Amino acid sequence: MASSRRVRISEVSWWPRPRGSLRPVLPLILLLAGAAVGFQAAGQGTAADYERAKGLDSLTRDKVLNTRVKVHWVGEGERLWYRRELPGGTWEHLLVESGSGERRPLVDPKVLAEALAKAVGHAVDPGRLDPGRLDLRDLEVSASLERLEFRLDPGRWRFEPRSGTLSRIDPPTPAPKREGAEGDGQRREGRSPDGRWQASVRDHNLHLQALGQGHGPDRVLSREGNIDDGYSADVVWSPDSRRLIAWRHMRPQEHKVYYVESSPADQLQPKLESIDYLKPGDRIPQRKPHLFDVEKGVEIPLSDALFPNPWEMEPLGWEADSGRFLVVYNQRGHQVMRVLAIDGKTGSIMPVVDEACPTFFDYAFKQYHELLEPSQELIWMSERSGWNHLYLCDTRTGRVKNPITQGEWVVRGVDHVDPVSRRVWFRAGGVRPGQDPYFVHLCRVNLDGTGFAILTEGDGTHTVDWSPGRKCFVDTWSRVDRPPVVELREGETGRLIAKLEEADDAPLRRLGWRPPEVFVAKGRDGVTDIHGVIHRPMGFDPARRYPVIEQIYAGPQDSYVPKEWRRLHRGQEMAELGFILVQVDGMGTSNRSKKFHDVCWKNLGDAGFPDRIAWMKAAAATRPWMDLSRVGIYGGSAGGQNAMRAVIAHGDFYKAAAADCGCHDNRMDKIWWNELWMGWPVGPEYEEASNMVQAGRLQGKLMLIVGEMDKNVDPASTMQVVNALVKADKDFDLVVVPGGGHGSGDSPYGRRRQMDFFVRNLLGVEPRGGAVAAGAGAVGAAR
Repeated sequence: MASSRRVRISEVSWWPRPRGSLRPVLPLILLLAGAAVGFQAAGQGTAADYERAKGLDSLTRDKVLNTRVKVHWVGEGERLWYRRELPGGTWEHLLVESGSGERRPLVDPKVLAEALAKAVGHAVDPGRLDPGRLDLRDLEVSASLERLEFRLDPGRWRFEPRSGTLSRIDPPTPAPKREGAEGDGQRREGRSPDGRWQASVRDHNLHLQALGQGHGPDRVLSREGNIDDGYSADVVWSPDSRRLIAWRHMRPQEHKVYYVESSPADQLQPKLESIDYLKPGDRIPQRKPHLFDVEKGVEIPLSDALFPNPWEMEPLGWEADSGRFLVVYNQRGHQVMRVLAIDGKTGSIMPVVDEACPTFFDYAFKQYHELLEPSQELIWMSERSGWNHLYLCDTRTGRVKNPITQGEWVVRGVDHVDPVSRRVWFRAGGVRPGQDPYFVHLCRVNLDGTGFAILTEGDGTHTVDWSPGRKCFVDTWSRVDRPPVVELREGETGRLIAKLEEADDAPLRRLGWRPPEVFVAKGRDGVTDIHGVIHRPMGFDPARRYPVIEQIYAGPQDSYVPKEWRRLHRGQEMAELGFILVQVDGMGTSNRSKKFHDVCWKNLGDAGFPDRIAWMKAAAATRPWMDLSRVGIYGGSAGGQNAMRAVIAHGDFYKAAAADCGCHDNRMDKIWWNELWMGWPVGPEYEEASNMVQAGRLQGKLMLIVGEMDKNVDPASTMQVVNALVKADKDFDLVVVPGGGHGSGDSPYGRRRQMDFFVRNLLGVEPRGGAVAAGAGAVGAAR
């Protein structure tokens, strides 16, 4: 099996979490003028406050240089080059010797500018190299540095630095695609490795067609397949072509979700649409392996006692000697994981890994396995010790030979395994004492658990870019309160070769910009550290008292408090209206210990609120400008479920909530995400966590936002909450976005409505007007 090579250390964010971009609405000149005069009176919900908030992107753009340095390796990594930003919107291209860190210009800009001027027929600024015409992202540098090739419309060109000549070349011919290639080297296409047989499916059964003369007649391998439980042609041949594994698939039940698009763009009348959408408890598609002896044309029976109810069966492949076939079995409910070895001759099955968990295996985000040939070993990821680590297993005996990693920290992902040197490079969180446990570092260790080394140093979270030969890497690290540092390091030891760049945020600070403040406090148990950040408006006045708004997403698949430096965080726009904006990772989220994570098990209604509230109270104890009598909360998707839950279960603390596209009842949402955390079969815990069931407990103000065409979370989930609120005679705001999809609350209209909602209900003023609203005293006017 090929290694899962990941070279970017980054926050996992592929689960739906609205991330709308901030769009400038004012020319920069007007914005700066408004900023200079408006900060002292900022935060009253006036039109000027809104303009300033929406203009933050323009205000902060292009102020800090070299925050994103993209390196390009030359040859096997003996050199690299990158574009370095310079003041005034210009740049230079630097060549770096990987061994020494010595830097020099990649090319003389004046010489290249002269050559370009001749080619395009007009003058070219050497500092800019005509970025409107020259696509530097397509630049290629030869290992000898004797030529540079790049695209310059309408063709491709070659520049020779020594002679200063520029010539037109033909576009490179794209490499042909390999049909049927598989990343793990196993043949899943129908043709056997020896070329004698072609597998196909007819009438839901498996057939073999003889290829060439003298190979015998076609064969029918199965006869019991049917439309509801039939075979597929994605067979896995043994290397010697004598046996194959075929998959028999049981069809899922049909579950349609229907949509009425009220206002289609191409017609007056509404449209009806449906999608297939399995929900918790539904009958799922299941596939199971079947073993066939090709020479005899018969099936070798397999007992499914060790894989009775698969959620998924992932093939690892045949061993090199064709003796056994290995497969990963994840049982529905995600409490049993096994690696099974199927004997190719007898069909007997042996568990190589047999692991059970009383809560859940985070199979979607904490799973890694790699077979090592010919040593007949398996690298296996597990939280069996209470922390996510790697183990080396013997595939012949089924025993664990040794932990590869261990300690009170977590493996965040595997970058590379070298079976020759028997070492593994991986990402880890919490590995440096005294640093934020969410900071990610690059590490290396021997497969026997010895030789552990941390290869990155800076007090921040790290991303790395390896050279092709893996002799060195570029490490970019930062914190929310420290802009990026870019370093060249030796791959073997992590030794610093050279600092390439260090961004400076002073230009932003001179504008009144401030980074989020990092704060750590104890959680519900009085022992566990809870991490979060505090955003203040640019015109912050410590003598004032500000309402507090929490931006929440408590999905158990990740952690969400930002760790990397950014010039602009999403919540800053909201803070600019006159709020303190906070983000917190409570218990039940990921990237800490198994115990920390398990709080979410069958308990998504918890959402870490006891930790979040304790954290805010601890922060406010030393920050009198945080007014905890006026706390709001907003979020989308799982965060929408969390936001509404806040004013249901903790309405004594949270006074206003805006919930966008919420999966308010986990029985109504997609099957994989909800069964992973809430379990299977569907039990009473689903009802206990349901905002729809608990809607009658609502306290405070609530805004619900939903896109009528949301294909991610069934919009009926929101409408069922609406129905329950109506029946409970509760007041609330409802924003339905015609034609809107998932995350409609992140649209310009949705964001503006949420801003209005909090200005009205926490600041106590009419949005964009400044006049105190009638009855606002019940919530408390801005002070």
